[in-house]
Order: sequence, then C-alpha cells, then structure tokens
Amino acid sequence: MYPLVTLLRMKDVGLRIRVQRELREQFLDACKAQDKPAAQVLREFMREYLAENPAPEQETAIVNRKMK
Repeated sequence: MYPLVTLLRMKDVGLRIRVQRELREQFLDACKAQDKPAAQVLREFMREYLAENPAPEQETAIVNRKMK
C-alpha cells in the first residue's frame, strides 16, 4: 500500500522497457526480498539518477522540489 502523499503525486503515465527475462526475475526477487514494489524501486532510482545527472531543463525543478 502506498502512502496518501505518493498516491496524490502519481500520474497517469507509464514507461515500457524491454529487459532480459532473467534480469527481470532477479530484479523482482530482490524487490520482494526488500518488501518493495518494483515500480517504487524504479521511481527511486530515476529520482536518484536525475539528482546526479539532471537534464538542463530539469535542474530548476529538482532544486525547487528539494527545497519544499
């Protein structure tokens, strides 16, 4: 179950990627071992990646989000 604040932030968009079956299964097993949904782990990774490698047009948005 997601916290209410997370549900309010969710958008109606998706990201479809193709990965090797074994990689997907190992990733899902690792997420399950941490009791985290795979989508949550991917969103966390994306946020961390953008914090370290911001796209030029995203830099201001990331800084503003951190300040709130």
